[in-house]
Amino acid sequence: MRKLILSFLFIALAIPSLINAQPQFKALLFTETAGWHHQSINEGVTAIKKLGQRHQFQVDWRGNSGVFNNSEQLMSYDVIIFLSTTRDVLNEEEQANMEAFIQAGKGYVGIHAASDTEYEWEWYTQLVGRMFKTHPANQTTRVTVLDSDFPGMERMPESFLWTDEWYEFGEEKVEGLNYLLSIDESYYDLKAPWSDTASEGMGDFHPVAWYHEFDGGRSFYTALGHMADTYTDKIFLEHIYGGIYWAATGKGIE
Repeated sequence: MRKLILSFLFIALAIPSLINAQPQFKALLFTETAGWHHQSINEGVTAIKKLGQRHQFQVDWRGNSGVFNNSEQLMSYDVIIFLSTTRDVLNEEEQANMEAFIQAGKGYVGIHAASDTEYEWEWYTQLVGRMFKTHPANQTTRVTVLDSDFPGMERMPESFLWTDEWYEFGEEKVEGLNYLLSIDESYYDLKAPWSDTASEGMGDFHPVAWYHEFDGGRSFYTALGHMADTYTDKIFLEHIYGGIYWAATGKGIE
């Protein structure tokens, strides 16, 4: 009898811990590259796993597209994070499963080179919102916050200096993009001598982060995150967690 009572007590004490240990949501972190491979991907994976521990959400990392072949497994996630993916990484079947994932009301997060991915897949370019065109060397510029009501933006200063690889983007691929951050081109040299595409800049309005609802789901993109040290910066980590949280849950916008 004494052993039975102790067993019941152990179960009773363990149940609250098990409940508290349940993740808020599940994230698939995807890092496959078929073009340039950013060295900062390793630091990015470590940082996002730590965000999962800090904010209690599950992070499963995949360096290849195999999981996209299993639609049932894919649907078990709430958000898919494309971390500096490049070029063509999904076949037609995997693309169809990704589309169904978003159409089911799920979320997408694109970080840095995610906009240098799947140019020929029109649906994906609309999901991202704008696609990478070219970039100059890493330089410092002034970043301006356009919307402090979006999750992760609350504690950002109105403007701040930031060093990164500044992407120039092509035209909007879809209507309804909500811009979060922009940069000042007068601070840095626009020349990109190694690129076949001459950089002319984007003019007075050069966005580098945005979000929108798309095809039944949610999409957040930030161009920040080229440099490895970025992934230990508190401002940046709050920025990407805010995007992950909103994309996964649809919550957080004031």
